[in-house]
Amino acid sequence: MKKLKLSIILVIALGYSINVIGGNADRAGEAGASQILINPWTQSVGWGGANTASVTGLEAMAMNIAGMAYTRKTELLVNHKRYLVGSEISINTFGFAQKVGETGVIGMSVMSMNFGDIEITEVDLPEGGIGTFSPKLTNIDVGFAKTFSNSISGGLSVKIISESIANVTARGYAFDAGIRYVTGDNDQIKFGISLKNVGPTMRPDGDGVSFTVLAQNADGNQFLTTKDHRVEDFQLPSLLNIGASYDFYISPKIDTTSKEISADHRVTLAGNFTANSFTKDQYRVGLEYSFRNMFMLRGGYVLEQATWFDSEKRTSAYTGPAFGASFKAPLGKKGTTFGFHYAYQMTENFSGTHSIGIKLDL
Repeated sequence: MKKLKLSIILVIALGYSINVIGGNADRAGEAGASQILINPWTQSVGWGGANTASVTGLEAMAMNIAGMAYTRKTELLVNHKRYLVGSEISINTFGFAQKVGETGVIGMSVMSMNFGDIEITEVDLPEGGIGTFSPKLTNIDVGFAKTFSNSISGGLSVKIISESIANVTARGYAFDAGIRYVTGDNDQIKFGISLKNVGPTMRPDGDGVSFTVLAQNADGNQFLTTKDHRVEDFQLPSLLNIGASYDFYISPKIDTTSKEISADHRVTLAGNFTANSFTKDQYRVGLEYSFRNMFMLRGGYVLEQATWFDSEKRTSAYTGPAFGASFKAPLGKKGTTFGFHYAYQMTENFSGTHSIGIKLDL
């Protein structure tokens, strides 16, 4: 009965959120630190980000921190992303998750964006030739997740944000929180809610926001003085994810000892609603096929509110479709596995985004 009541509450919350929570596209240019919206991993990118309810392990830090509570023991994950191919931007991410005690898991990830070398230009030297600089964007995410019962898990993480160019820096922090609920026969139905990127405003600082002027004192003597430009704070692009998923097992088998379900073939259907605070809301759908939990194929599609399938009206670089595949190989008899993951996300004005990840589950 308790499971039924909570399921009803979650469904009502989903419907209510779709109706009343809306992004404001007119505010899109007012947010900063938009790199924290990028999913640095691979498997969930292949879903199109639709797996808020079903994501588990370290990758859950990017979607719904509550899913990290289902880490088996220890996870190590390395990921490389060719972001918007043609822009020469790459993203490298490393992270680990470690189970502590019977029900807790701690995790940490570091994401770094590389823009390459950019020519320094000035008003008198618009063509450059006086050197280069390299912008640096880094996110450090530290989180904790816990299973509270067989059905409910939750988590909380803090994200440290750092942005810098040659002479200007901005630093801040944000919080993520999430909850996951599992129900149905053999835990086939999952619901997930996560609130992301909630934190105080950030402000640029450094020599780049100051300028030197020639002033004159009361005696008529001239001198140089430094003044600061007026710099406004900027808000973080917070969002709310609400998702659900359902597992279809083909010819399932139940272990008489552990009561766990297994099947050679599994198909998972997932959906997600994203309420963005600064841009258009999004609807995501995804599908994954798994063969013996060793080979996985997945795909997803992202719909923007008010633009739907019309890519010319989209305000993001992505056109909608995403695809991915995974291969997992067992290493030894203790459950250790090695995983290789790939995903591709289509874009409108670039040649897409490629993601490659390697995962070691100890």
